[in-house]
Amino acid sequence: MRVRERGTGWPWTIPALTGLDELPLAPGVTFLVGENGSGKSTLVEGIAVAAGFAPEGGSLGFGASTREEVPPLADALTLVRGARRPRDGFFLRAESFFNVATTIDALDEEGGGPRRLLDSYGGVSLHERSHGESFMALAVHRFRDGGLFVLDEPEAALSPQGLFSLLRRIHELVGAGSQFVIATHSPILLAYPGALIYELREDGLAETAYEDTDHFQMTRAFLEAPGRFLGRLFD
Repeated sequence: MRVRERGTGWPWTIPALTGLDELPLAPGVTFLVGENGSGKSTLVEGIAVAAGFAPEGGSLGFGASTREEVPPLADALTLVRGARRPRDGFFLRAESFFNVATTIDALDEEGGGPRRLLDSYGGVSLHERSHGESFMALAVHRFRDGGLFVLDEPEAALSPQGLFSLLRRIHELVGAGSQFVIATHSPILLAYPGALIYELREDGLAETAYEDTDHFQMTRAFLEAPGRFLGRLFD
C-alpha cells in the first residue's frame, strides 16, 4: 500500500499517520494496534475504502453506506496488488454493523426466491442473533476462500471462546488464500502465528513483535498477579 498524495489537514494531523508513505501488508494477517485515537480505525477504513468497500462496511459493491464523501485517507491511498486478486471480501466495523445487517434484511426481502441473500449469512437474520453469534455467522458463512477481509475491532462482539473460534476460522481462510487486515486491542487475536503487527504511536507507525506490544505486556502483568496489579492501579 502506498500514499500517492498528502493533504495538510485530517487525517495527516494524526501523529502515527503523518510520515506514512508506504505500508507493506502481509499475504496472510496484518494487525494494526494502538491506543484509542491513535488512528487505527482511520487507517483501516482508508485501506477498506481504497479496496472498494463502502465506508460503513459490507461486501465489495455492497450499498450499505450513508456517507457520500470518500474518506480523505482512502482518496490518497493506492493498493498495490499482486498477480492474484481477491475473489471476494468483507469490511466489518462494529459501530456500523447494525446498519449492514439491516441492509442485508432489506435486500433479502426485495430478492426473495430460492437463493435468498440470507443464505450466505447462515439463513437467519443477523438481527435475530446475539452480537457475537451474528459475527461468527458472518465469519463462517460469508467469509470465503481467496478473499480480502478488513476487520475493525472484531473483539467487541466476541467472548474469549469466540475469539479462539475466530482465530481458527482466520487460519482456515488464510490457508485457502485469504488476506486479513485487522485493527484490534485483543492480545488473543494478536497471537496469531506469523502475523505482521504495526503499532500506531505518537512518533509514527512501526512494526512490532507480539511480546513487545502494550496489549501483551499489560495483560501478562495483570494475569500473573491480579491483586498486586490492581493494588498499584488503585493506589
